Amino acid sequence: MQISRRRPHKGFGEDLSAVSPVIATVLLLAITVMLTSMVFIMFQSSFDNIEKSPPQASLSTRALDNGYHVVRFSHLDQHLDPDYLQFQIISPNGSCPYPSACDGMASDADVYGKIGSNVTFFDRDAGFTVSVGDYFVIDSRGLGSDTGEWKFRLFYGLTNSEVAEVLLPMIPEP
Repeated sequence: MQISRRRPHKGFGEDLSAVSPVIATVLLLAITVMLTSMVFIMFQSSFDNIEKSPPQASLSTRALDNGYHVVRFSHLDQHLDPDYLQFQIISPNGSCPYPSACDGMASDADVYGKIGSNVTFFDRDAGFTVSVGDYFVIDSRGLGSDTGEWKFRLFYGLTNSEVAEVLLPMIPEP
């Protein structure tokens, strides 16, 4: 009887000096985490400043013979949300005969598109955004702001900044 010794058989592609699949997976995961954290650290400063820049606008005013002022956005560097656009009509002495009419938001129900109010905001494109060409109509004779000494000021609540201020021109008596 003959005894033969068998050598251990190596399978196809099996290499004892290769890295095990578990270790390779852990190494790839570690490299991915390190690269992701490096990218995050590089861009972290840009994530810190998510605040919008204050809007800049130019307003044009027109005094109409019927006692109204039209204040139009002639330049606006970004679209604004009417919910955060506050208007103020400021008299030379600081008083207003109708306090609720001299201060409000463009989106107020008695201001946004409301014909016949002391102050009306018209959104020309009806997109519920403030953009170039949109305008306020002010019943200056009704408010007493037709003397040429009153100011119209706009603030934006999201950036807590003044958007624009303009002097309302005098409206001559009919």
